[in-house]
Amino acid sequence: MLRYGRIGGGLVALALLTGLVAATPASAATPASADTSAALAGNVLTYPTAGGTAVAVNDIIQASLKTGTNGTFYNSTSGTTGIKCAASSFSAKVLTNPIAPGTATESLTAQSFGSCTTNVFGTTGVQSIALNNLPYATSVTSAGVVKISGTTAAPVQSTVVLSSLLGTITCVYRTSTNSLTGAAVNTTNSITFTNQPFTKFSGPSLCFGTAYFSATYSPVRDSTKGNAAVYVN
Repeated sequence: MLRYGRIGGGLVALALLTGLVAATPASAATPASADTSAALAGNVLTYPTAGGTAVAVNDIIQASLKTGTNGTFYNSTSGTTGIKCAASSFSAKVLTNPIAPGTATESLTAQSFGSCTTNVFGTTGVQSIALNNLPYATSVTSAGVVKISGTTAAPVQSTVVLSSLLGTITCVYRTSTNSLTGAAVNTTNSITFTNQPFTKFSGPSLCFGTAYFSATYSPVRDSTKGNAAVYVN
């Protein structure tokens, strides 16, 4: 069993995203109702233990960056050139939570980034990072796969506004697959997004062509239930 702790918009998280964390695959199972879900056991999402009480439909799941970590948008999967943010959080509403094994669905309604810095040549600061087109469809499988997905009309997109030696520049990024994928882990009560690629959609040459988003959100809590830890089953 996995403990559910992944922008972009900021990128999302992006998780984001995201999850950051994070969003898309849907379950055909009948959703548990808000009135009866508390009496069910063995659902995909439970609290305050694995196999515990089912998280109710319409509950709000929230998390911030794991203490001591950053959300990063780097220009390569192994480099350190780009943007890092010391603050990020997400909020999602539970839509369905079927019996495990299965796929729970959520709506990612908010994701924010703050305390961001840049070491991109020619830039002097980060004015803002925003994840656009919210809400995004989000899914969590019993295997701990978290997926955040956009639509054709509302793609997964992030807008980054930077200060530069030449003034303010705006970089807009989109995911090539219109989704972000993260991993939920029970032992750390986390969602992690690793090197999720965003491709430049618009912006000047100072905006690098691909921004790779990584972040770990932990602990993931059900704020509707007194911030009880949420697990994936």
